[in-house]
Amino acid sequence: MTLTRLCLAYLRLRVGTTLLNVSLVALGVAIVSSILLVGSQLRDRAEREIRGVDLVVGAKGSPLQLILSAVFQIDIPSGNVRLAEVASLRTHPLVASAIPLAMGDNAGGYRIVGTEPHFLHERGISIAAGRPWQAPMEAVLGSEVARATGLRPGASFVGSHGLVGGFAHAEHPYIVVGIANPTGTAADRLILTSLESVWRVHAPRSTGSSTESHEHEDGEITALLIRYRTPLAAVQLPRLVNARPMLIAAVPAVEAARLLSIVGFGLEALRLLGSALLVLAALSVLVALTNALSDRRADLALMRVLGATRGLLIRALLLEALLLTAAGLVLGFLLAHLSLEFLIRLLPEARATGLSGFTIAPDEIMLAPAVSLLAIGAAAIPALRLYRSNLVETLARG
Repeated sequence: MTLTRLCLAYLRLRVGTTLLNVSLVALGVAIVSSILLVGSQLRDRAEREIRGVDLVVGAKGSPLQLILSAVFQIDIPSGNVRLAEVASLRTHPLVASAIPLAMGDNAGGYRIVGTEPHFLHERGISIAAGRPWQAPMEAVLGSEVARATGLRPGASFVGSHGLVGGFAHAEHPYIVVGIANPTGTAADRLILTSLESVWRVHAPRSTGSSTESHEHEDGEITALLIRYRTPLAAVQLPRLVNARPMLIAAVPAVEAARLLSIVGFGLEALRLLGSALLVLAALSVLVALTNALSDRRADLALMRVLGATRGLLIRALLLEALLLTAAGLVLGFLLAHLSLEFLIRLLPEARATGLSGFTIAPDEIMLAPAVSLLAIGAAAIPALRLYRSNLVETLARG
């Protein structure tokens, strides 16, 4: 009989204790693994979303709300501003690019965002099928929108008022002209069109060139995404914007760090809970192996008589602890990843974060050896008792 088969046989004999220990390890691993998964993906997502956006300008309100709505696309904007109010910022010598966003409608729960074609280049969005929009009421679908709705170039759809639900703008249908490649950002869940499209849908009914003129003169935008030309802009532009009574400037890097610090406090508390469960699991393994060692005194002594060395018996004890840990690790990893993916598919709010259960966080790789070392440490005390045991005394006691 091999050493592994012998250990498995001993574990089957104590099936209740084995299941308890595996469950404790699995629960602790699942909690810690989930925290590592969520934390890693949120940091990566934040870095991807704010890349290339140095400043966001919008209506007075909360800077964090402005970043969440305009960059992460997961909150409601605080309001709109007239494009004319930010026109001087677009031509400022310290500004390399300034891209306006106009929001207010949705289609099937996906946001319709009016912007300029340059937005595609700035956000690293390429076209997988069709072409970019060239005229009002033409739209490019993000990859997730196209997958969920099944719309392809040439199809038409109608937007609904508001970012969730709302009455349909049936008199202003959009035509799909392009499908974007996946980017791993909020753009995958957006419907992109021209500013004129958004303005036209919400403009008062009128005809002729007067409507077009009115759109350009009084058109409102939700936010302006700015990329600096020089580092000096980081000092001057936010102060310049905040001095205006109707505008506010939000720095994505600052607000994202503040958001992650808020979320990180809760994640750290859960990580401590998971770590405590792992320590409890190690103590449970220690108690189980100590009790098992006492129950197997006669068996171990007989094995010694038959030629088994102390080193072999100690390896068997350590292997038993590692088998318990390995089962708990596998079960815990599966539980963490599958539970996260289930929640993401179940909750629309979770889908909007861009999280996925089918990925591996870099820190997760270190979780397996860390838990294994914890198990070996738990097995060290009974292994030491086994090493110091006296064969003659054990046989004498029976």
